[in-house]
Amino acid sequence: MASSTSLSPSHFASTRAIPRSISSDLPFKLNFSRISFPLKGGSFKLRDAPSLTLKALSVHEPKAAVVTKDMWEKSILNSDTPVLVEFYASWCGPCRMVHRIIDEIAGEYAGRLSCFVLNTDNDFPIAEDYEIKAVPVVLLFKNGEKRESVVGTMSKDFYIAAIERIMKS
Repeated sequence: MASSTSLSPSHFASTRAIPRSISSDLPFKLNFSRISFPLKGGSFKLRDAPSLTLKALSVHEPKAAVVTKDMWEKSILNSDTPVLVEFYASWCGPCRMVHRIIDEIAGEYAGRLSCFVLNTDNDFPIAEDYEIKAVPVVLLFKNGEKRESVVGTMSKDFYIAAIERIMKS
């Protein structure tokens, strides 16, 4: 039978950990502070706990621009190039997968296809005009009129096939 040791919260509060001297090896500065965790019947305290400040080295910039009802006519209906619009909602998990695919497509088709995203919660009248009942939905426009629609999450190849049909028509 394995033995167990019971430690009271006061044990942790009285124990002082000596931090290793690693700050010279790190690309960021360590600042020490007190951290306390509430526990039943007491609290667990760490003295000289390191706090880290991290800097992001790379941030992904979306390639598909945001479109709103104020920009709809100019950006979508009066565009000289074919247009792809993803209708999404911020709370929609599958929409996040479609975002990544649309961003890849926007990069690959730059100059030949304009890609946009529209938040249906913010611009419901546009979604209503195009009878968007669920998200994600991708609509493809050419010469100001809707030519194709893709409902749900599909593979990148599926979206590309729809884009190629629009470009050839």
